[in-house]
Amino acid sequence: MAKSPSATEKQPGFFSQLRSLFRFTREVYSWLPWAQIALLIIGVLVGLIVGYLIPPFQIWSLVLWGVTGLLAGVLASMFLMTRLSTTAMYRKIDGMPGAAGHVVSTALGRSWQGSEVPVGVNPKSQDAVYRAIGRGGIVVVAEGARGRLTRLVKDERTKALRVAQGVPVNVFYVGHGEDEVPIDKLASTIKKLPKAIDNATMAAVIKRMESVSQSVASLPIPKGIDPLKARAPRPR
Repeated sequence: MAKSPSATEKQPGFFSQLRSLFRFTREVYSWLPWAQIALLIIGVLVGLIVGYLIPPFQIWSLVLWGVTGLLAGVLASMFLMTRLSTTAMYRKIDGMPGAAGHVVSTALGRSWQGSEVPVGVNPKSQDAVYRAIGRGGIVVVAEGARGRLTRLVKDERTKALRVAQGVPVNVFYVGHGEDEVPIDKLASTIKKLPKAIDNATMAAVIKRMESVSQSVASLPIPKGIDPLKARAPRPR
């Protein structure tokens, strides 16, 4: 019996993922290799200095502290690469259709529920509105030209206020203009909202909103974001 493609497909290994992460980040931050080398050298030097200053002075102790410093430098360089890869991902998707949906569906954590599929979309301009529900209430995220989003935002906000009475509804416009939220600050801005409802109420609101939401599956969905390409791969 022939094996299915999913069963025979080989998953990338740890070092392969590290290499992909490095290449992805270096495309945006070309100075990354030099910064990592500097961290390694600093780690070794600090380890050697500590080994030299701690009595009694012995060669094996100096070597041990040097290796310890090297490992600390490796950890520091990997931490730097991971942090920069997140920033690089946001810089790559900034301004692309579907970027807000990618953030809403992947970057809010377990306390929020969102989808990369917009709850409202303009098929011609690809302006879209996304929704997230969490302990902070209901969040409507608008992506596109603000002037063309007025009706979409109003419809979604009115729906939320009607279905979930008493639950706060916040609207955020993604962009770099006045009263707009940059894409790299969107997740943190939503997470900072004060808790307004408990878990039971949150589950009830999610169920109510899903029951009244109209499907937009037949409408053209922004295809600007491919999470497998735009999102920085993380080593397992």
